[in-house]
Order: sequence, then C-alpha cells, then structure tokens
Amino acid sequence: MASSDVEFDILFREEFPDVVRAVFLICHDQERARDIAQDAFVQLLRHWKKVSRYDRPGAWVRRVAIRMAIQSIRRESLRSRLEPQTSIPRTPGPVDIDLLEAIRSLPPKQRAAVVLFYFEDMPLAEVAEVIGCSHATARVHVKQGRERLASILGEEVRDDVV
Repeated sequence: MASSDVEFDILFREEFPDVVRAVFLICHDQERARDIAQDAFVQLLRHWKKVSRYDRPGAWVRRVAIRMAIQSIRRESLRSRLEPQTSIPRTPGPVDIDLLEAIRSLPPKQRAAVVLFYFEDMPLAEVAEVIGCSHATARVHVKQGRERLASILGEEVRDDVV
C-alpha cells in the first residue's frame, strides 16, 4: 500500500465517526448521516492528491460533509411539504429529545452553526470556514440559533456566551 493510501486510511479512521456525528446532529437521520459522510470521503479520495497537502485535510472533508448535509436538509424540506414527518430519528447515544426537536426547527445554516459550535466545540472561525461564511455571519448564526433554542425550550439566554 502506498504511503498516501495509508495516510488516507488513517484520516478516514480518525475523522469518519466525528464527521458522521456532526452530520447526524444537522440532519437528524443516522443512515443519511453515514451516507453523506461516506460521500464526503469519496470526494476526499477523488481529490486526495491535492487535499492531502493541506494543513488539515480533515477540515476539508468535514466542510464538504456539512455542506452536503445542508443541501440534504433543503431537499428534505421540499419533500416534507408533501408528506408529514411521523417519526423521531434514532440518535447515537443519549440525547434530549426536546433539544433535538428544537435544533431540527432551526434554519439549515443556523442548525449547522449551532451543532458545530456547541456539539463539535469548534471555534467560530472554523464554524465560518465549514459552513462557508464570514466569521461575523457565523457568530450571528450561532447567536440567533441559541436565542431561538432558548425561546423554544423556555430558557434564558446569557449574552456573554458568543
């Protein structure tokens, strides 16, 4: 096996579970999250010669997966107008169902920003990079998402968090 194949395999083993988790928290469908993560890694493999030279190829594949998840949500939104949502998705580990439903109600970019910032512990600069916006816009997405979640869940928002 060539060294670049070994590097890809190592990156896949290290990053795949975290990418699936982040995508799941955005799309709320475990099978779709795995499919999207796999598709993102296929894209990574197709571009591996170039991306492997980046400082953080894992960030590249995560950004691709997050963007695919956002596109998937938009498509699902169109479908959901035609058929009602009847089931709550399975989650990887214990998750507060009320929080999960509240996150689901956020617009796709706010949802992605909240998941990345709070669940993936990403700094705002990385959130901005992953969802493809400016640092200021990422901050707005996180702040508005947090405020909307607090409103839905009946909690207070502290202004000093972001």
